[in-house]
Amino acid sequence: MADITIVSSSMFQPQNINQTGQKKIHLTPFDLDILYVDYPQRGLLFPKPDPETHFISRLKTSLSTALEIYFPFAGRLVKVNNLEDNTVSFYIDCDNGLGARFVHAESKSLSVSDILQPHCSVPDFMNHFFPVFNVKSCDGVSEPLLTIQVTEIKDGVFISFCYNHLVADGVSMWGFFHTWSKICSSGSDFVHQPLVLKRWFLDGIDYPIHIPVSETETSPPPPRNNELSSVPITEDRVFHFTKKNISDLKAKANSEVGSSDLKISSLQAVSAHMWRSIIRHNALSREGETHCKVAVDIRQRMNPPLEKECFGNMVYLPTATATVGELLDRGLGWAALQISKFVSSQTNEKHKTFAEEWIRNFPIIKSGVGSRMAGDSIVVAGSARFEVYNNDFGWGKPIAVRAGPGNSISGKLVLFQGIDEGSIDIQATLWSDVLVNLLADVEFLEHVTIV
Repeated sequence: MADITIVSSSMFQPQNINQTGQKKIHLTPFDLDILYVDYPQRGLLFPKPDPETHFISRLKTSLSTALEIYFPFAGRLVKVNNLEDNTVSFYIDCDNGLGARFVHAESKSLSVSDILQPHCSVPDFMNHFFPVFNVKSCDGVSEPLLTIQVTEIKDGVFISFCYNHLVADGVSMWGFFHTWSKICSSGSDFVHQPLVLKRWFLDGIDYPIHIPVSETETSPPPPRNNELSSVPITEDRVFHFTKKNISDLKAKANSEVGSSDLKISSLQAVSAHMWRSIIRHNALSREGETHCKVAVDIRQRMNPPLEKECFGNMVYLPTATATVGELLDRGLGWAALQISKFVSSQTNEKHKTFAEEWIRNFPIIKSGVGSRMAGDSIVVAGSARFEVYNNDFGWGKPIAVRAGPGNSISGKLVLFQGIDEGSIDIQATLWSDVLVNLLADVEFLEHVTIV
């Protein structure tokens, strides 16, 4: 186990909670659908700052200022028991002043080279660089909606965050992180516009939404044969796609699609390559179904569209489905086209229908060992559009970015902007045997750069 020790843990509130404006945020079906999903976890590795700059104190002070702008992170989830109809409802209380948690940790033995291992292997000790484990969105009634951990190592510092997905998505979280870094580096000179909260509430839906109590009770079944050893072990590995890797995959996919009205994007080509390659080594029946879920920002897909930077959770996971045989036999272009079709179909009417059906059926995603993927799916989270390397707290830009252990099911792929212009990094969580086979797959490695 890594020798990471906690130096301190404290709560930080906005400097002026009386100017937060909106006090209560109701939750939409898109929010409530992920009530039992783990807090997303991300982190950036930085060079070591000069101790004389008192950077920990600067980070704490600037965090309070950032929370004055991004005030929902300082609130809490509230669960209301509606005894009159045996339901529960939830909302975000932005005005309780409980704040976000800041954890200061250190390791006297670990260095940057230990984190940046050869071939982009992600060591197990990285889990200790993130402050929470197995905390779900519904736990926001007692857990902070945002927790920051700053871990000092011998020649660097790792700044990680874990946030409640009911409150925000990647667009909003990285917006907060960038604002925090700007405040820390520029102090009082930084000027930020007031936060724009999402304003979309469907006609005909009453808020708060009442959920039957039975739908919020979870008791995951035990692992098969009641043996934990029957659950395969997962490992994480970062795959690097250079600008040329991506260009080649995109050109190959579009050439195979031919005269289709839909053009394959870079993300769709890379996602299709990962989907086909992973499924090829999962020992599935050719007649069985396989799924590819890609996180889509729906802000600009609504009618009227929402502001591009509005704060909140506005992500949906459309699912492309194929039989294993189809996926493997029909080529990269066909797989990418399936993804493209489902992404293109995400319209205002589609989301309105989803919300209406959700309220009728309450298909809340359950998590836990009993709901582990059977190796038949991949989930593509994150985005190469997030400018993760443009965050400078005053002592230099990041060296690397990593995802934490939250929602670590086999087939989870987290996309990041690569450190080189036009490149993409994907942190993949895969069963160990699948990863071994993937690293020996010549067809897969043809379009991936191992660094």
